[in-house]
Amino acid sequence: MNTKNLIIATATMLCSLTATAQDRADQQHLTDPNSFSMILLGDPQGYVKYDINQPIFELTTAWCADNIDSLRIKAVLCTGDMVEQNENIVRNRAMLNQTSRQMWEWASHCMKRLDNKVPYIISTGNHEYGYVRGDEGFTHFPEYFPFERNSKWAECVVSAFPNREGKVSLENAAYEFEDKAWGKMLVIAVEWAPRDEVLTWAKDLADNKYKDHKIMLLLHSFLWERTAERTENEDYRINPRNYGQDVWDKLVFPCKNIGLVMCGHTGKPGEFEDNVAYRKDKNSAGKHVHQMMFNVQALGGGWEGNGGDGWLRILEFMPDGKTIKVRTYSPLFGISPATKHLAHRTGECDQFDMVWE
Repeated sequence: MNTKNLIIATATMLCSLTATAQDRADQQHLTDPNSFSMILLGDPQGYVKYDINQPIFELTTAWCADNIDSLRIKAVLCTGDMVEQNENIVRNRAMLNQTSRQMWEWASHCMKRLDNKVPYIISTGNHEYGYVRGDEGFTHFPEYFPFERNSKWAECVVSAFPNREGKVSLENAAYEFEDKAWGKMLVIAVEWAPRDEVLTWAKDLADNKYKDHKIMLLLHSFLWERTAERTENEDYRINPRNYGQDVWDKLVFPCKNIGLVMCGHTGKPGEFEDNVAYRKDKNSAGKHVHQMMFNVQALGGGWEGNGGDGWLRILEFMPDGKTIKVRTYSPLFGISPATKHLAHRTGECDQFDMVWE
């Protein structure tokens, strides 16, 4: 075989291998090439608390990185609880086999897949605080997720508010995006059980400097599973605090431009419907606010299962500037031809449209 033919044969083989790899990874695409997307990850604590589950979390973030172009991903959102316990060296082997440091390090490692490629936005959950479950106000979050680690944050973070320890942190931060069809948009992420001063900060952003933006709120505790009732009077000692109903009354309802609220936190072993919720209610301006809970940690075998079967949500923002198409997808199932047919959930609670008013 001469040199020219060898080069052609090699190129053909490489193209074939590339196509095979893409097929195996089940790359996803927008329903409209003029859309863009944001990806929503549920609470990942069940992935990081057992070493055998940890690669599943990395698979989801690696999948996000692989689909940045095909899905035109503007941001990856996470509902919080990056770890099972914030500060604990005593391993309760009935529910985990990792120390807090090991869990934080793995969560950080998985999110590194997205660093300098796309902004990711985390609403810190109760398990990121205190010793075991979020009763106290201290956290290691700023140590593992400092602002400087992801250059993409510098392009979109427009405001931040100090955390419970008085430190500047992405626990309370606002991220600005813009799209030709959707105009100017703002995602506000807040801490676990946000304090009144945090809600005041967020409301000031919505009412003043960003009053012409479409605003999305990302927080940990807001809706209960199935019933979609708002959380209130939860059994945690952290104080001061606001749960779902308080956040609705003090921030979401009075603001005219918050159109979508996303949360995690609640859920239980059982059917898929036991780990999601959705409702919409009118705000003070008479416009519907979409509210969505997505927390898959109990799927894939219950509390001590695999952490969530890789389920995530693709939020496709359509070029009409008002419709968001929600799809529920699992890279864990999608990566293999043997399970690819299970990778998309298409039930009423899994695939639906939200129209921004």
